[in-house]
Amino acid sequence: MLRSLHIENIAVIRRVDIDFSQGFSVITGETGAGKSIMIDSINLLLGNRSSRELIRSGESMATVSAVFEELSPAVCQALAEMGFPCEDATLMLQRTVYADGKSKTRIDGQTVTQSVQREIARMLISIHGQSDHQRLLQKSAHAELLDAYAHPEEELAAYRKVYQSLKEVRKKLASIALDEAEKLRMREILQFQISDIDAMKLKDGEEETLTRERDRLCSLERINRQSELAYRLLASEKGAHTLVNRAESALRTLGDVVEGAEALADRLSAVASELEDVAESAVAFVDDDREDPTARIDRIEGRLEGISKLKRKYGAAIADILAFRERAREKLDELDSGEERAELLTKEAERLTAEAERLATILTEKRRQAAASVTKEVTEALTFLDMPRVRFEIAITPVPLGENGADEIEFLIATNAGEPLQPMIRIASGGELSRIMLALRSVINDRDGAGTVIFDEIDTGVSGKTSRKIGIKLKESAKSAQVLCVTHSAQIASLADTHYLITKQERDGRAETSLEELCEEARVEEIARILGGLTVTDTQRSAAREMMGLSE
Repeated sequence: MLRSLHIENIAVIRRVDIDFSQGFSVITGETGAGKSIMIDSINLLLGNRSSRELIRSGESMATVSAVFEELSPAVCQALAEMGFPCEDATLMLQRTVYADGKSKTRIDGQTVTQSVQREIARMLISIHGQSDHQRLLQKSAHAELLDAYAHPEEELAAYRKVYQSLKEVRKKLASIALDEAEKLRMREILQFQISDIDAMKLKDGEEETLTRERDRLCSLERINRQSELAYRLLASEKGAHTLVNRAESALRTLGDVVEGAEALADRLSAVASELEDVAESAVAFVDDDREDPTARIDRIEGRLEGISKLKRKYGAAIADILAFRERAREKLDELDSGEERAELLTKEAERLTAEAERLATILTEKRRQAAASVTKEVTEALTFLDMPRVRFEIAITPVPLGENGADEIEFLIATNAGEPLQPMIRIASGGELSRIMLALRSVINDRDGAGTVIFDEIDTGVSGKTSRKIGIKLKESAKSAQVLCVTHSAQIASLADTHYLITKQERDGRAETSLEELCEEARVEEIARILGGLTVTDTQRSAAREMMGLSE
């Protein structure tokens, strides 16, 4: 249940803190006092789109937070699986909206995405208003409402897994089932691409090797000149190698008279060997190929240009071109083996279709059973809500396999005796839609709904005795869930366990909305006000007390 609500800087609400009780509560107030702003604030907690226009003028951000207590074991388990354990069955949900249009949501202090917020919030609280009445006219909403009662999650998950596989197989079959002209065109394109790449006989890493060789050949004259110079300086008759050898011989002659001379001679011998090796390595750089370097460069440039053309068509590198070639070969093989592959895929599609139809039948049966129960319970609820001649039925019509099974679900209704059942859009008025939605929601929430249910002006289009019965139904619903109702009806408000009044007054030159829980006498005054008249009279107060079941 919703234990407490904090709203700060939302439109005309500067700051509101209110504690709620279990059972049936109502919120009343004059038109324009801010009841719709409260609903907008709670919708922010549900993950609805935020708007910077909601932020109170002159403020940089707005915040809505709520504490939920006495969460059901099922909700606690679901929250724990999502990473939000609540051992004390309590959860805090907070959303902050900023002037730059951004928003931030926290659950027990942990920042979460809006998708996670919406998933968690729908387990905690649901709001039903005029938009829900209009949704009743849409077939998609009918399927959603029936499934909310039937709970076919396991059956639907099993069906969707098979149906997704079937869609993939059908997609592959469609790609194979090209007309012959298209197949021929595609085959010619693929064959050309493969031949175009094969003609170059590419090797991975070849481009880098060719580039280095081209650069070497372009510098060949300088390489030869400097390599030969290095060789002459090291290995010629007057080069470093000869001089080191002479120095070595000179030191060896001193070996018998000077200590250490022999060691120095050994070191020079090592130097001489190293110089000889360097000289041989340097002269190896000289290109003694008799072929004209220019011709070799031209050949390399030509191949690099060929590689560049392939890169422009098939990929940024040789590895990409070769990968493109493999994919083209696979596609060509698929075309060439199309008939055989199509036969295999057709058999697989038939198998998956049969399995999907089997699972869809199970899903349909569960929905039919649920539809029978919903029809009975909703009809009873509508009879109580002053629609005694109503006939309500849920039509489940077979349709081709789709994402949600093979069922088209539509609510049909006849509001007067002797009239045929017809879709709601052709029959139901605003007041009738309000009662139908209340009947549906009371049935669904009794089965398994959110812990807190808010009805926004459920009394629209009805009055008098019918309003009273709506209040009685809301009070009955409050036995299985906390119920909050924003209403203009004295008949409904007088039945509440707890009554809150929303008012708007001027403070420091600005309009400001506040919310307070009413005591018994204040409730009498408010219900008397709702009953009408320019001023509240004793007669209205007496009527209010009577409606509340209070003795004079």
